Amino acid sequence: MKYFDVFNGDADGICSLLQLRLAEPRDATLITGVKRDIALLKNLKVAAGDSVTVLDISMQKNTVDLQRLLDEGAEVFYVDHHQAGDIPQHPGLTAHIDLDATACTALIVDNLLEQRFHLWAITAAFGDNLTEVAEKLARQEGLTHSQMFTLKQLGIALNYNGYGSAIDDLFYHPADLYRECVSFESPLDFVDEKSQIFSTLKEGYQQDMDAAQQAPFIYQNDKIAVLNLPAEKWARRVGGVFGNEMANRYPDRAHAILTPINDSAYVVSIRAPLNNRHGAGDVAAQFATGGGRAGAAGINVLPENAVAQLIDALKQQYQ
Repeated sequence: MKYFDVFNGDADGICSLLQLRLAEPRDATLITGVKRDIALLKNLKVAAGDSVTVLDISMQKNTVDLQRLLDEGAEVFYVDHHQAGDIPQHPGLTAHIDLDATACTALIVDNLLEQRFHLWAITAAFGDNLTEVAEKLARQEGLTHSQMFTLKQLGIALNYNGYGSAIDDLFYHPADLYRECVSFESPLDFVDEKSQIFSTLKEGYQQDMDAAQQAPFIYQNDKIAVLNLPAEKWARRVGGVFGNEMANRYPDRAHAILTPINDSAYVVSIRAPLNNRHGAGDVAAQFATGGGRAGAAGINVLPENAVAQLIDALKQQYQ
């Protein structure tokens, strides 16, 4: 029998797996990648009786391979908050799916574990831009303002590290970052004892965000803003978190951040208005490589000639 842990390479995926493995340590093969690499189940080869844990990747985008794993006799434990499609009815599948706009995978795991490693779940919520949810939980936990701020910084930093078009764009491979974190039951201890990793991510994040402030608008009004970042490594890292920053700064406006991936296509991060966390996934789903959830979504490959179509889709959704 073999174990496989499959998880999104962002803060939510990492913190979800951290909680599970702190509760139940397991010698498992880690399968992850950049945040947008969500078709991760295609990388698995299993045998009957193998155990597969899947965290924070859309079931809808992995339907075929999920069914293959089940048909081959694997036991699959699946936790997520993205679009699921039709969930297979199979005795080998245990699924915990919550599509609520205020949910993230780490919070679902947190509830399953009865808040045993609650601070990691709060960290993930900050990283997933569920700021109000995270702050409420932090206050209920009795954290000081300084502790809350540290968890927010860490969540943003872990999330930021997952963005990029390839692993080479990242500061740390998500699997390596997970291995560094999993020794600590509290993220506050991780920050204290792994200060160099924390500093590298924080400083890189701030430098990239400063550069992103200069990005030009393709389209802008009081309801929608579409920005175009340059074809640079820092821009491939910062697109998603800059979308979060813009959403926080302008909570009544939807945002789309475009980053070139070649001469004729973009990768796109979409954020619904924070005061109306709906529709981002619906907009993204209108494009072949798009998907996500109500509050945040993305398009992996948007042809240049489809930018006007994206703007029209945003108008129809939010104006």
